Amino acid sequence: MSHNEQLCTFFLDGHFFGVPVQQVQEVIRYQEMTRVPLVPQVVRGLINLRGQIVTAIDLRRRLGMSDRPADQLPMNVVVRTDDGALSLLVDEIGDVIEVEEKTFEEPPETLKGMRRELIQGVHKLSDRLLHVLDIEKACRLTDVTETVAAVR
Repeated sequence: MSHNEQLCTFFLDGHFFGVPVQQVQEVIRYQEMTRVPLVPQVVRGLINLRGQIVTAIDLRRRLGMSDRPADQLPMNVVVRTDDGALSLLVDEIGDVIEVEEKTFEEPPETLKGMRRELIQGVHKLSDRLLHVLDIEKACRLTDVTETVAAVR
């Protein structure tokens, strides 16, 4: 018997990503953010989610992609982590889809650097690849801070 998994999907710079639906708290439109000085570039700011202060992480920056065009507002995928709720800023929200374990493969060799580290693997779908994001690693900012400190 094969194991199926539901993934909440979204798009970043034309690429298709997914995270396990059980780790998603909610998906919301763009929210005004309060900028925070002296934080890593991947932290875009803080949002107020019905009284809960949530850190917003720009996944494009986290994955080493080009910045989102200025006229395109990001969407929020609010996920639950061991450290509490975090918002992942994405370009566009997809659907919740069910994938089969047999379509899962290790990350392709073409993925390099931070992208490779933050992707658990891919599902080969009939029309495209679905990159499965490792939420815990993507939301861990200690390695970003250490990388920034090492560069200085």
